[in-house]
Amino acid sequence: MSIPRRTVLGSTVSAALLKAGGARAQAPTLRIGVLTDLSGPYRDITGPTSVACVRQAIEDFGVSGKGLQVEVVTGDHQNKADIGANLARQWFDRDGVDMITDVPNSSVALAVAQVAKDKNKAYVNSSMGVEFTTSPQCNANTIQWTYDVYMVSKLTGGAVVRAGGNNWFFVTADYAFGQQLEQTATKFIQQNGGKVLGRAAYPFPGTTDFSSFLIQAMSSGAGVLGLANAGSDTVNTIKQAYEFGLSKSGMRLAAMLIFISDVHALGLEVAQGLTLSNSYYWDLNDRTRAFNERVRSKTPNNWPGMLHAGCYAGTLHYLKAAVDMGIMAAKADGAAAIARMKAMPTDDDCFGQGTIRADGRKLHPAYLFEVKKPSESKGPWDYYRTLASTPAAEAFRPMGEGSCPLVRS
Repeated sequence: MSIPRRTVLGSTVSAALLKAGGARAQAPTLRIGVLTDLSGPYRDITGPTSVACVRQAIEDFGVSGKGLQVEVVTGDHQNKADIGANLARQWFDRDGVDMITDVPNSSVALAVAQVAKDKNKAYVNSSMGVEFTTSPQCNANTIQWTYDVYMVSKLTGGAVVRAGGNNWFFVTADYAFGQQLEQTATKFIQQNGGKVLGRAAYPFPGTTDFSSFLIQAMSSGAGVLGLANAGSDTVNTIKQAYEFGLSKSGMRLAAMLIFISDVHALGLEVAQGLTLSNSYYWDLNDRTRAFNERVRSKTPNNWPGMLHAGCYAGTLHYLKAAVDMGIMAAKADGAAAIARMKAMPTDDDCFGQGTIRADGRKLHPAYLFEVKKPSESKGPWDYYRTLASTPAAEAFRPMGEGSCPLVRS
């Protein structure tokens, strides 16, 4: 297991408090743990850029004058549920971490949710894809911020079928997220009159050669190849599909979940024309552009995507709630801190104004994008054209259709 690194932010404030002496030198410290993928397939869509966005949230919140210090602890869960859960437990028990954020890989994310519940700590997940808040595992200590498989399946799967992509073959990462993504997408495909002709599940993590799965897809007779994966797996599958000439064979590619860093890695020549769903894009409006301008110098080679934006927004709202209820109260009771976050309207430069439902589902609009042609891009990371937007109330599964124990009548 990697040893977590701790970075103390707001050091100028800390020094001023110590010089002041007396009770002010004992200003409480909030510790935020960024549990992420620093070395695996989700490094670019989360990883160091998630850490930078958490730090940006703390900087934008401004601890000066608020009587607190904030520390950031980072760790690599290596895409293993046992390592993620053990690290979370260690942070809560030994290192005094009050809130954990990010946590890509749904298997790891679900394990950490159980630890946060057991330890009564706050957990603001940005990167989990499975539908947690509408499931029986839903708990009072967890908020799911950025997206889930319902959102991307509804927007992307439905759009491709309505555009004529009726017969599908899925290549699926064989773990909780990939399985639920395929199942949920299949539901929306069938609702819109499409069919799934076959599937190939591959071992996750560790698969880099997708050629045998692509051959199965090409021989299936399907017109659409659906990718139920994410991160570098998606990038590798699309690159190999391009090399195989899938588009020339008449097969359309539908990446159910793709991020701006993936498009950057692919290049517009390969990625052009892809349809995708996200809840954040740096060039959506003046506020998203302002956020991107503040943070991009800290991540010049990997501009923030929606998971990074969720880390920023979730951390900012947690800090607002902690100050509102009292720092010591927030530290003492993670479920109470989450409840205060739900009670307060959200507002940040990445997602604008929003709310958090009783089941912990953060609500905001979602967008359907198309990747531009190389000739249409006007500058660095200018990759998307907006096709449609879905209001916050319609983008996620209705709470009444779920089975969260927090909202059972």
